[in-house]
Amino acid sequence: MSTVSILTVDGPSGVGKGTVARIMSQKKGWHLLDSGAIYRAFALAVDARGIDVSDESALEKIAQTLDLEFKTEEDSELVSVYLDGKDVSKVLRTEKTGEMASKIASIGVVRAALLHRQQAFAKEPGLVADGRDMGTVVFADAPFKVFLTASADERANRRLKQLQNQGSEGIISQILADVVARDERDSSRKHSPLKPAKDALTIDTTELSIDEVITKVMTLMEK
Repeated sequence: MSTVSILTVDGPSGVGKGTVARIMSQKKGWHLLDSGAIYRAFALAVDARGIDVSDESALEKIAQTLDLEFKTEEDSELVSVYLDGKDVSKVLRTEKTGEMASKIASIGVVRAALLHRQQAFAKEPGLVADGRDMGTVVFADAPFKVFLTASADERANRRLKQLQNQGSEGIISQILADVVARDERDSSRKHSPLKPAKDALTIDTTELSIDEVITKVMTLMEK
């Protein structure tokens, strides 16, 4: 069992995991793990190499040798992600990359190969880990766990606003369909399905502000 203090923040896309995890890591002065970025970067690496997702041995090899680096920029709330020495932060957050990552993440050998890489982020003084199976698999012994939820409609609207803020366009009906499809894929996959840990605090963020969610998480940790 890890002796490092760990807070896991799990849940589907669009519930505010990334924002909550970043704010909590800043408040606590702890390290931050965005596990979704690892899977998205892996998906980009697979796509760039033209690897067929059915070739599990090739996928495993890429996962074991993934050249990935996270850099926190000064005076910025963002974390830059470098793959093979190139900044892929922008393309990492596209819908296409998210879809690829969701599909590849269901493959058992990939999850096994990336497991230790994620666990290596657990260092003093502590870690905030954001993902889908942080509290159930990667850091099952973590003392603090939260699982964030929100209605599919609310999450689709949040994604549309995010795209618009980035200067992109989106069709709400298509975004909603993608949200529902990804939820089904993530929750029904054989390996590490999306679900709250038995000892996690579930928070519905549909009607809550980020500050209200942070208050609930802080109260949990103080208790």
